[in-house]
This record gives sequence, C-alpha cells and structure tokens, in this order.
Amino acid sequence: MFETTFFGENNMKAIILAAGEGKRMHPLTFTRPKTMVYTAGKPLLWHVLYEVKKAGINEAIVIVKYKKEKIFEYFTNYDTKTNDIGIKLEFVVQSEKHGTGAALLSAKEKVNDSFLVIAGDIIADANTIKKVIASHESEITIAAKSIENPKNYGVLQVNNEKIIGIQEKPENPNGNLINTSIYVMNESVFPKLEAITPSLRGEYELTDILIGAKCVETNNFWMDVAYPWHLFDAQDYLLEQRKANSGNVENSTIKGKLIMEEDSEIFDSYVDEGMHYLSAKTKIGPHAYLRGNNSFGKHCEIGESTTIKNSILFDNVKAKHLTYIGDSIIGENVNFGAGTQIANFRFDENTINVLTEDGWINTGRKKFGTVVGDNTKFGVLSCVMPGKTIGNECWISSGVSVDRNLGIERKIFLKQNKNL
Repeated sequence: MFETTFFGENNMKAIILAAGEGKRMHPLTFTRPKTMVYTAGKPLLWHVLYEVKKAGINEAIVIVKYKKEKIFEYFTNYDTKTNDIGIKLEFVVQSEKHGTGAALLSAKEKVNDSFLVIAGDIIADANTIKKVIASHESEITIAAKSIENPKNYGVLQVNNEKIIGIQEKPENPNGNLINTSIYVMNESVFPKLEAITPSLRGEYELTDILIGAKCVETNNFWMDVAYPWHLFDAQDYLLEQRKANSGNVENSTIKGKLIMEEDSEIFDSYVDEGMHYLSAKTKIGPHAYLRGNNSFGKHCEIGESTTIKNSILFDNVKAKHLTYIGDSIIGENVNFGAGTQIANFRFDENTINVLTEDGWINTGRKKFGTVVGDNTKFGVLSCVMPGKTIGNECWISSGVSVDRNLGIERKIFLKQNKNL
C-alpha cells in the first residue's frame, strides 16, 4: 500500500515522547492523547514510527501517560494487514513528574547505548532522522530547521555547530533556527536529567541539558502539529508521499488519487481531483462526491448526495444523506442526520478565527468548518457555523444552528414557540 524506501538498518533504539494530552487539540484530545489524533488515515504517532522505521530503526520505546490505553489498544490489537509498520514496540509509563525531561528519564533502564529521541506529535522526514544519526559524535546531537516565524518554538543560538543558547517561544526571536524535537543522545545524559529542577511552569524540561549539543540543520519537510487546523497541512504532505492504490471501485468517476485499504469501496460516486485515503471497510456511495484532499478512518459510511471536501474523518463516521462536510475534522463515532450542513466560509471572506483555551486564534485559513469530538450526533437539517468546535458526547437536535463552541456532553434542542 505504501511506497517505502528503507535506509540501512542499525541497532539503535528510538524513544518516542507520546505522554502528553495536547490541550490545544481540544475537543479531539478530550478522549485520546495528542499523538493519537488522526491525519491522512493514521494517528500522528503511526506516522512518526513509520519514518523512524524508514530511517533504519527496528525498535522503539514509546513513553505514554495521558489516556495511554488508546495507544495500547491501537498498537497491540490492530489489523496487521493494513497497519503493520514492522517495528518492535515497548511502552513505558511516565512518572508523576511532568515535562519532556521527566518523560525521557522514564526510559533510563531501557537503553545502554546511543539512542534516537523524537516527539510523537510532529511530522518529519526519515532523511532528517538519518542525517542526525549519521552526524552524531558527541553526547547530544539536535536537528534544527530555519523557519519564517519562529516565535512559537525553541529558537537556537548556534556557534560552530554548538548550541550556546535557547529562547523558548520568544516574542522577539534573535534568529530563525528552531529545535525540531529530534535528537540523538548517549546514555550519559541520564544523570544530567536527574539533576534538573522544575521550570516556572512546574515541568522538567529536556531543553535544560541541550547547551553545548551539536546542531545539525535540515532542509527536509518538518512541521509541528499544534492546533487542529494544522492537520490539513500535515495531511496534504503525507498523502503526497503515498503511492496511489485503487481498490474496489464500481460505476464511479475517479479523477483524483486514491489510496484504499483492504475492503474499502467506492460505488456509484464522483471523486474529483485531489488525494483521498480510505481506511479499511469504509464505503463511499451511492452518489457521494469527494473533492479536495480527504482521509477516512475505518468503517466510515458516506452516502446519498453527501459531499466531503478537504476533511479528516476518524473511524466510524456516518454521513449517509444529503450532508455537506467541508474543511472539517470529525472525531470517531459521529453521526450526521440527513441534510446536516457544515459552513466553512465567512460572508466577509476574511480568515476564520477559532476561540480556544488560549483565546481567539487566527487559523490563517479562509476555508475552515468545524472540529467535532467523538460520539456526537447531529439531527436532520442541523448546521454548524465556520470555526465553531463541538465537544464529545453531544447531541445537536434537528434544525439547530450551532453558532458558538460547545463543550462536552451538551444536548442542544430547538423548542417551538406554541404561541406563534
């Protein structure tokens, strides 16, 4: 299914940092850790492990904590025909201490040589991983990348390929070179990790031991997936890398690129230009319309006169009748009643803002629909305004127009005025 070029194998282990919640990904992370948020048909963690394997590493230690059972369930009980990466996994639960330094320290007993460390919620290229491994010659080697707007990252000051300073999310960065959260380290780092003290936010920070590390700059693709709408850019890149794989297609017009897992099908439908990923046992049709770049989790059903445009659907999403879902991210087990409409464009044609726990954030996108948490149900002829988020376990009754964010387990009904 996937077009893969593997580098030469080595005995190095990878440590994947996957313990965090990811509050900026709410409502998707109310029910899963951030690393289990889907894009291009798979969780972020799956994509990280896939690139680690491509770089030649056969064994990974995954540090888990928040809703760890979601990671265990996916990576220990999945269908090997569709999801097997071919990498040995071991899970370690992070201690009660918080922060990336504490997470890495949890794996102290699992390595006895140089090892790779990588965040489980980024999108990175295997070539970057391979370059850091090949360049490693001291205690710590860091992959860095120059970007246009670095103020939301750790900005590195470098002299003669050595880290001499780090600015954490500076308002006025003194450079453009950022920490990508990809490292190779020696086991000698563990005593240093044990010696660090909590930061002002009460976390044990991995960055506290990085001064003096070797810096290797990469020009390959890399992105930090912070907010839900970043999943679209990640999806565009990931789908572009995958080899087309058409499956069971019957009586349909296909203009775009298809990547279809086993037992998925498209029938009596129209697939426009773009890239479309169908996970196992997903059914598109009859008379569905796909356009833009889309991905569908397992067991989705998209039917009669429903349009899916540039969206990400997790497992078991049902939209069978006259529904429009545009530029949206839909959690698992969400059901759309007939005629549900997701608005994704402002009348004034400005970019769409989203109210988050960090306040109002400009998505930078002129087209953005909604983010819906797991197990939410929409009644017939309901709709959602652009940029509004809906929590998990919600009921949106028939005829309701959602024009503000909804938290978890909200039930919204439209009451008829009997006096009219």
